[in-house]
Amino acid sequence: MSAAIAPPAKLEKKPVKFSNLLLGAGLNMFEVTTLGQPLEVMKTTMAANRKGGMGTAIGTIWSRGGALGFYQGLIPWAWIEASTKGAVLLFVASEAEFYAKNFGANNFGAGILGGMAGGLAQAYATMGFCTCMKTVEMTKHKVAATGAKVPGTMATFMDIYRREGIVGINKGVNAVAVRQVTNWGSRFGLSRVAENGIRKFTNKEDLSQRLTVPEKILASALGGGLSAWNQPIEVVRVEMQSKKEDPNRPKKMTVGNTFRYIYGQNGIKGLYRGVAPRIGLGVWQTVCMVALGDVAKEAVEKLTGDVVTAKH
Repeated sequence: MSAAIAPPAKLEKKPVKFSNLLLGAGLNMFEVTTLGQPLEVMKTTMAANRKGGMGTAIGTIWSRGGALGFYQGLIPWAWIEASTKGAVLLFVASEAEFYAKNFGANNFGAGILGGMAGGLAQAYATMGFCTCMKTVEMTKHKVAATGAKVPGTMATFMDIYRREGIVGINKGVNAVAVRQVTNWGSRFGLSRVAENGIRKFTNKEDLSQRLTVPEKILASALGGGLSAWNQPIEVVRVEMQSKKEDPNRPKKMTVGNTFRYIYGQNGIKGLYRGVAPRIGLGVWQTVCMVALGDVAKEAVEKLTGDVVTAKH
């Protein structure tokens, strides 16, 4: 009599724990409130004003309020984005990963698909209007140059909403979506390639051997830095959301015609303006998530009494 074939193990969906959400929100808030927002402001200023270099961008930012100029858009937009985008990513990515595995994807493929789906959801759920309002805050300084009173952040938000509705406050959201999907997909894959290279170099090819904190940071930083290949999408996003006046800009901006406008005005160099602070931002995010992850994990577990299962 032939032996009975055991049915395949049923995949179980991982629960999304409150402790995981709290850890992600806490680390994101720390990252953006320290070096994250200054690097974001530099990246956005360089992408919006593509004729100047980093020195010009720093001078422009400083003229908007000294050191505080580097934190424009932090409250409330960057804080809203930082505290919510992790939750959206975890919820959607875990669902997408579960269904991808059900359709036969391996762990690596399911991880990439989960990250891409999570990035797409981030763009439309929370990052679209937050990035739009941050960019508006950083590019409306020309109003001050005329001597007119610059409206506050909520007054600006309500003015855009009254004039253009939900579409106005989500301007550039399609570019944000393309950036997030390509960013998560390439970052996951490139980090894995970098990790495999480090394992070979350090003779840790057995996956049970853990990488040290500096090795983890290096792998993730390489993945994050190399995923900046899609900087043209980020420059397109900034241009679509910018408040600067230019009669040559397309009246109704789309990802396609904005790309052509930037290329026509500034060439290929213009499409990569701001890539250096973006790479720096990726490295800083990695340092926060990896180097501070264990300390934050311990603090969250003490606070909630729950075991944190999220990887950082």
